[in-house]
Amino acid sequence: MSACQKAARPLTQCLRQSQASGQSVRTIRMFTSSSRLNEEAAVETVSFKPTLVLNPETVTSRKEEKKLMKTGVFPIGSRRRRAAIKTSDNIPFEQLPYQCFQEARKILQADREEKLELIAKERLRISNLMATDPATINGGERMKKTRLSSMNRHLEYLKIQADINDPLIKKRFEDGQGDMNKPIYRYLADRKWREYQRKIIVQRIEQLAIVPDVLPFFEPTAEVRLAFRTRNVQPGEFIDSRVSEVPARLKVQVFDKGERLVTIVVIDSDVPVVDKDAFTTRCHYLAANIPLSPTETSLPLSRATQEQLVHPWLPPFAQKGSPYHRYSVFVLQQKPGKTLDTAYAKEHIQPDGFSMRSFVDKFNLTPIGIGIFRSIWDEGTAGVMQRHGIEGADIEFKRKKVVALKPKQKARGWEARHASDKYKSLRR
Repeated sequence: MSACQKAARPLTQCLRQSQASGQSVRTIRMFTSSSRLNEEAAVETVSFKPTLVLNPETVTSRKEEKKLMKTGVFPIGSRRRRAAIKTSDNIPFEQLPYQCFQEARKILQADREEKLELIAKERLRISNLMATDPATINGGERMKKTRLSSMNRHLEYLKIQADINDPLIKKRFEDGQGDMNKPIYRYLADRKWREYQRKIIVQRIEQLAIVPDVLPFFEPTAEVRLAFRTRNVQPGEFIDSRVSEVPARLKVQVFDKGERLVTIVVIDSDVPVVDKDAFTTRCHYLAANIPLSPTETSLPLSRATQEQLVHPWLPPFAQKGSPYHRYSVFVLQQKPGKTLDTAYAKEHIQPDGFSMRSFVDKFNLTPIGIGIFRSIWDEGTAGVMQRHGIEGADIEFKRKKVVALKPKQKARGWEARHASDKYKSLRR
């Protein structure tokens, strides 16, 4: 027996004994019906994570903001402000313990009191002028109305200047709690809209040639937000025909006081005319005498009454092979105290060949806002046209090949030398 075998013998004996004892235990355990104490199954404790409640005043990460917005609640203010609220005590904004902040508020309060005195004086001047006989004024009734209009504009300007520097006013506006009946909140909303959103819509009007194709001149003065159900539409965006099958929903924000009546027109500017090899326009929706104010901004087109409706919603569509269609949703303001005769409009205004220029001139309307989207043939267009009884789903437009009038020239140079089939692989 070698030295290695002698050294390994005790180890092999130990392993055999351990295997034998393990087999005996397993054979014995086969006849038992209960588990051993050390093999008893441990009870699993399932820990439930508490539901995280997101506060719109304290969310600071993009992930939390997205989760909150999916529930229909939007974060307030800026992310920096929400982080400051989250890491500080719950102290009212106007009671923040900063000496510089409180001293600045005192200065702003004194300035506001001066503006309030000027407002009181201006109101007194307006009341005195209204009580004055027009015969005693140089220029008569016309000059009196002009002066009253100018004084009222100056009064509105003073109201804005009285609150423009108030931090509480800015805080409420950022939180979306501003009262649009007050001039200061309308002014702040108008300024915010003109900083970005108005520039976008003006750019789309120029890029898509809405002016001069639809109107000779147009400057938007009201914000128009367009949506189909829960789908918000960006200006000039391509919309699937199945999405735009339902009437659109508008949110129109005006920035001047008072209620007014508006007319809503949806027009397609790219309807092909095969006989003339040209394009015409078509009216897809027309409703009039719809009330609108700075606080009542929602205008669902599906809720127009029969007295307001002239032409019901016709789903946007583009036939196969035709270029994309431009759809413009115009908000037209009617003259104060005047309503549009919808019965007359139903008889004399036809959807096909609708002219926005003549319609605006005939009824003395003023365009104040617009929403733009585009449509092109997609996989759902045929179904939409079939469901609404629209003809032309089986028509495909193709570009007509124009034959060149110039005679074909004989090949020369490299082309002449490699004209045989031997060099066919070299041709493109």
